[in-house]
Amino acid sequence: MKAVRFHEYGDAGVLRYEDVPLPVPGTGEVRIRVAATSFNPVDAGIRSGGLQGPFPVTFPHTPGIDVAGTVDALGDGVDTVAVGDAVVGFLPMTGDGAAAEYVVAPAGILAAAPSNVPLADAAALPLVGLTAWQALFELGRLTTGQRVLITGAGGAVGAYAVQLAKNAGAYVIATASPRSADRVRAAGADEILDHTATAVTDAVTRPVDLLLNLAPIEPSQLADQAALVRSGGTVVNTTVWMQAPSDEARQVRGLNLYVRSDAEQLAGLVAAVDRGELHIDVSRRVRLEDLPAFHAEAAAGAVSGKVVVLAPAA
Repeated sequence: MKAVRFHEYGDAGVLRYEDVPLPVPGTGEVRIRVAATSFNPVDAGIRSGGLQGPFPVTFPHTPGIDVAGTVDALGDGVDTVAVGDAVVGFLPMTGDGAAAEYVVAPAGILAAAPSNVPLADAAALPLVGLTAWQALFELGRLTTGQRVLITGAGGAVGAYAVQLAKNAGAYVIATASPRSADRVRAAGADEILDHTATAVTDAVTRPVDLLLNLAPIEPSQLADQAALVRSGGTVVNTTVWMQAPSDEARQVRGLNLYVRSDAEQLAGLVAAVDRGELHIDVSRRVRLEDLPAFHAEAAAGAVSGKVVVLAPAA
């Protein structure tokens, strides 16, 4: 089969599109015929070696944390899915990923794929959808009627975070550049702040219950924004290089999200997609063989929105 792999850490030039052996599922695993994976910034961080502390990989390594595809073979002890099932999943971060024609996955991480979108497009859901859900509801404890400020809402996670918060009955204030403002507005934000023109701390005039930071801002900026959170509120940060600020005097909790795979939560997101309550937004589709060039493009900062990577047709 074909796969994209890297045999050493480095820039996009270490990625190779090559022939590799067909994987065999072990006990509790399934093999999936990949329809698509997606690109996530963490893929580039792992490839570069910058994240080898938390996410050590064995060479050669195949990237691609998200998967959408069809179950092709079952390992021993698997009875939760069947051959032919269309599934989605958030794969283990340090195992071989889905930038390939086939991938092996633990059966327990998989959920049935949405029925009303193309299977390949469903690869845009797992990692970013789970990040948004866990940040808002597990850590942020967001409830109906609360005010949430989502910084960096124009990114891939932000599109889901805005939708999920709005669906939960929250008042959503979102920061976005003019390039992504229409997408954030379509997701349902009540207010959109152009962070390129106005300081967020000047634009938000009433306290918020939850600050969800998705943006690569400086720690000092996040600390300033945390002052917008009411006493007893919460700051949730998803960037890995800084800590979420807390304020013990005001009982403001500062929490960092380390997203995890959760099949039950993913199934809930899929159900929301099937009900028409959650929209999967795909900004671009690239072929698997073009993934090395796409990594180089992403490193140059020329990518926005959620990109899916299509496996070769069967």
